Amino acid sequence: METSTIHQVVHFKAKPLAVYELIMDAEKHSAFTSGPVIMSKEINGIFEVFEGYCTGYNIELEKGQKIVQAWHFREDGWPDFHNSICTFVFEEVGDGTKMTFTQTDVPAHKQKSLENGWKEYYWEPMQEFLNS
Repeated sequence: METSTIHQVVHFKAKPLAVYELIMDAEKHSAFTSGPVIMSKEINGIFEVFEGYCTGYNIELEKGQKIVQAWHFREDGWPDFHNSICTFVFEEVGDGTKMTFTQTDVPAHKQKSLENGWKEYYWEPMQEFLNS
């Protein structure tokens, strides 16, 4: 299977720890995704978002600085036992955060829809949540 990489940089008007917690805290994550979230804060701990559409586990966690997770997407064309690796790096810039996001091992035919999906279902709702 041919794979590709997604690379996006997003700026938030919040401190790195606040952005980190928005992803890692199940209650906050649920608030901006508008659905139930299971989110472990432990290495090898599991997560589930969008009623099982996205599942995975934590590989590396540096509070307020970095999240590395294995993500699986339950959709047509995504191999059953294939995970992509998502890395979120948080850097304080002025009074906000620069988040550098990289997702490797993305099935090439899913790259475009996932690029759009991260923006629509994560970055924009996260910015909205943090600005409210």
